[in-house]
Amino acid sequence: MIGLLRGRLLEKRPNQVILDVGGVGYLVAIPLSTFAAMSDLHAEVTLLVHTHVREDALALYGFLSAREKHFFELLLGASGVGPSLALKILSGMNVEELVPAIRTGDLARLTKIPGVGRKTAERMVVELKDKLDAVTIEREKPAPSSPAGVEADVKSALLNLGYDERTADAALAEAKREAGASNFEKLLRVTLAALSTPART
Repeated sequence: MIGLLRGRLLEKRPNQVILDVGGVGYLVAIPLSTFAAMSDLHAEVTLLVHTHVREDALALYGFLSAREKHFFELLLGASGVGPSLALKILSGMNVEELVPAIRTGDLARLTKIPGVGRKTAERMVVELKDKLDAVTIEREKPAPSSPAGVEADVKSALLNLGYDERTADAALAEAKREAGASNFEKLLRVTLAALSTPART
């Protein structure tokens, strides 16, 4: 099992990176929080890795912090939550927001995460509530932004995800009214949520 990778960052997208480790390129799926805090291309990066093995595939999920990896693995303990959905959950809401939402059974907040229906949210609350004692809440640190600014970074991320420029601009404008433009991770989350609504799909 692979538990950690340290290598040169060859490529990064909001949902995945490629790390060159001794000449081997590892494709690693990541949440938005890891992408937001990721170094520039060609820098050396260390990722904590969860290796998920199935009969037909081997997938790597990477995190910059041990607590986020731990929470990802906690989410996998909920019925019906696989690695892809756990990653979407961590991309839709950070640990500081998820922990109180699960502890208080805030289904309305949990079901705002793309991909999380009411039944999944209920299972998360029932099955994870008692396991959250070990998870401490830290103050959210604003993610560093590039000189081009937070909005430009978010637009670039959307284009990398395959959205066209017109759609990206419209969703970004809508998200900016709701979330402001001070934090890359928060603005990208709100923008993706706007794009996932039936009106836009």
